[in-house]
Amino acid sequence: MKLKKNDNVIVIAGKDKGKKGKIVRIFPVDGRVIVEGLNLRKKRQRPKKQGEKGQTLEMAHPLEVSNVQLFCASCGKGVRVGAKVGGKKKIRICRGCGKEI
Repeated sequence: MKLKKNDNVIVIAGKDKGKKGKIVRIFPVDGRVIVEGLNLRKKRQRPKKQGEKGQTLEMAHPLEVSNVQLFCASCGKGVRVGAKVGGKKKIRICRGCGKEI
């Protein structure tokens, strides 16, 4: 998986198509990612204590990794990710403009 935590991504398919967000969590075995503020679902929560009211929470659910692309700020769109070896480190680059991500 070429995406990492805290990467800015854009959704390319689904109900949130075209929206941008930051990756909060990655599930590499399942091939899914949770993007902050996207793919929200409502969950009803029961009261924990006597006299407390129950509530409805909006939680972000995982998206399939194939439905998101890394967002390149210089290109201004979703791009494929490439790799280049610079010294002793492997650097991720944008396939569109060739700049470091």
